[in-house]
Amino acid sequence: MPAPLTIAEFDVEVVRKDIKNLHLSVYPPGGAVRISAPRGMPVEQITQYAIARLSWIRRQQTRLSAQEREPPREYLERESHWVWGQRYLLELRDGDHAPQLEINPQRMTLTMRAGATAAGRADVLSAWYRQQIYQAIPKLLATWQPRLKVTGGRISVRKMRTKWGSCTPATAAIRLNTDLAKKDPKCLEYVLVHELTHLIEPTHNQRFVACMNQHLPQWPQRRELLNQLPVRHEDWSY
Repeated sequence: MPAPLTIAEFDVEVVRKDIKNLHLSVYPPGGAVRISAPRGMPVEQITQYAIARLSWIRRQQTRLSAQEREPPREYLERESHWVWGQRYLLELRDGDHAPQLEINPQRMTLTMRAGATAAGRADVLSAWYRQQIYQAIPKLLATWQPRLKVTGGRISVRKMRTKWGSCTPATAAIRLNTDLAKKDPKCLEYVLVHELTHLIEPTHNQRFVACMNQHLPQWPQRRELLNQLPVRHEDWSY
């Protein structure tokens, strides 16, 4: 279980993991602060690390509090939904067949049996978004694995609350957020390259940044694009 730690005005969660370096995150929407730390690291060292980064924590919390929030989806007629960075209006239709989703100019038409609930519509859209990402991945891997000289392992797509992607270097497994299918395609490419680069360097150190700069020099701009509305899942250390 996360251990509490009070640093200045902040309550900080400390999560012990099998890692080598400290990792600091500030999570939306409320600016919760969490530090992932090696299992044997003394609390005093973790405290010093947090104190040294107090100004960074305050900046991130200020930025979070000033952000526009995306309203929760209700899956109603003419509600806005996004596909690869483009806005569509939801159109609901009744049908006697399995759920079907079609994209037309400016419209996303969802056909389901009469009486479908908002939760049922959400499940259909989520599965559809997931499939969009799975369809986009092979072409990106064909480009980036040879360029980076790495081979990714199993890639899974799932709903993630605070991260756009994650990687387990020991197994080369990569996880991607379903909501990436709502973003500009450049964002999916950036996140996948980010995670593949972790197969070269597991941490976000200078070597990692240098590798990103070499192979995808536009990555800071793509990160900014990723963290704009619509849809935001910001781990501010990402």
